[in-house]
Amino acid sequence: MQDAWLRWEGIEDDIDFPTTYLTRIVTRLCLDRKKSARAQRETYIGPWLPDPLIGSVEPDETIADDITVTLMLAMERLSPLERAAFLLHDVFDVALPEVAITLGREPAAVRQLASRARKHVQAARPRFAVEPAEADRLARAFFTAARDGDTTRLSKILAEDVEIHTDGGGKVLAFRNVVRGIEFALRVFAGVRRKNAPPPRLLRTVMIDGLPGYISRNQGGALQTTALDLQDGKIVAIYIVKNPDKLAHISSTIQTSHA
Repeated sequence: MQDAWLRWEGIEDDIDFPTTYLTRIVTRLCLDRKKSARAQRETYIGPWLPDPLIGSVEPDETIADDITVTLMLAMERLSPLERAAFLLHDVFDVALPEVAITLGREPAAVRQLASRARKHVQAARPRFAVEPAEADRLARAFFTAARDGDTTRLSKILAEDVEIHTDGGGKVLAFRNVVRGIEFALRVFAGVRRKNAPPPRLLRTVMIDGLPGYISRNQGGALQTTALDLQDGKIVAIYIVKNPDKLAHISSTIQTSHA
């Protein structure tokens, strides 16, 4: 936005259609940034997860219910052009011919870009909302079972094809690959329990990017967030962020609340 403002400030009086001009400038700047970010992802150590956006489990939560980790990961998997076409046309309701001019593509090509993006996004949208009380109960139950290495309890709440995504960014100890399947997941939690002495401490249950979860602190004092994706009453994915660069805003909030 700052780059767009600098370009706009010097010529705003000479623009006949400011909305069109600003849309094109911001879109093209975003495409440049997106391509750069994609290159950085290729050198990122281990699984990449979006920065955790923390919300309360209370019903007056203002974060949109459909903005979830899975949705943001689906957006990240889109190509820069697919993402731009989807956001401009489906979200901001810009006409296809204008989107085509902005992206430097034919309208038919833009229609295909938006269509492919739409299918990926629709598939990633949450299938049902979790009530606040249920979100709190589930987060606490999972934390306790995982902390204690209770594989019997975990086997009842994890889906057979559960996945564990752990984002450490190469800065803290984390799994380099996604753990897939309940058998491997149970081994992970049993192993973590043996190594954690004293065990991690639950700080609070929260909504993380629209999913039930919690903030905890390990024996070394490091924070982490854990978000739980549910389907048919089972946990199908666990998203753990340990990268301290992505938790700085949470650390300041925790310190303020305990001051």
